[in-house]
Amino acid sequence: MSLRPTLETRQAIPTMEGAGVKLHRAFGFQDPSELDPFLLFDDFRNERPQDYQAGFPWHPHRGIETITYVLAGSVEHSDSLGNTGTLGAGDVQWMTAGSGILHQEMPHGNTSGQMHGFQLWGNLPSDQKMTAPRYQDVQRKDIPEIIDDDGTTVRVIVGDFWGKTGPVDGIAADPQYLDISIPAGVKKTFRIDTYRRAFAYVFQGQAAFADASQPTGVLLEKEVAGQEVNIRDMSGDRTLVRFGTGDEITVQAGQEGVRFLLISGAPIDEPVAWHGPIVMNTRAELEQAFRELRNGTFIRPAH
Repeated sequence: MSLRPTLETRQAIPTMEGAGVKLHRAFGFQDPSELDPFLLFDDFRNERPQDYQAGFPWHPHRGIETITYVLAGSVEHSDSLGNTGTLGAGDVQWMTAGSGILHQEMPHGNTSGQMHGFQLWGNLPSDQKMTAPRYQDVQRKDIPEIIDDDGTTVRVIVGDFWGKTGPVDGIAADPQYLDISIPAGVKKTFRIDTYRRAFAYVFQGQAAFADASQPTGVLLEKEVAGQEVNIRDMSGDRTLVRFGTGDEITVQAGQEGVRFLLISGAPIDEPVAWHGPIVMNTRAELEQAFRELRNGTFIRPAH
């Protein structure tokens, strides 16, 4: 076994999308090879309706898959093919946009006004970019949950883990998508296929993602008051942790425990031509997609 090193930790950046939804972006619209096959990850946890209720009105997607995981509140969705539905707390939607879809997502808070969730974009290989669109809507009750002897809890959304298989299947990147909670002070090691790119996203508590005997954090070089210094960094809320190569990661939970997403997938290693929610392999394909949007031929007839 070889421990995956932590290549980088960084905080998600506040941004705005849709018709004025406030969110935090962990990565996206940067170097697409960095976390290939994943392109973008948004954290749309909000406590106030005015920060999310305008939603994400009609917009196109082509050449990618979008994965929406709701923690609190709900998201109503509809599309140009007549599909409609609602994602509730704990539910997941995996949408393969393929050849193209126009859809909208409108968030609604719970009784406390909270709207919490995440959206991940996964790339499609060239031979699947123009496949027919499809949805996989998965309810909370259908997602396997494993509780280990030390209290560690894992929800298996996609992939195989600890003898359980997630309900989402047939995904191009053959990903693994886990929601992991580790109790305070517990140290835990998780296997990840050597050939996958992997990242963690912390959204509750703190942890050190290293082979540490105590949760003192990872030794990182950071700029403090204009000076480069080495400090111990505990990865807390809204922290992205990007891993190098290896067979496993080790997590040392802090005093409040930690909850994080652990996501990995097989890299596609193809050229990326990208503008907004349309991701193709060449500039010519991208320009064709926008011509089709303008002339009304973007949505392909169902066969």
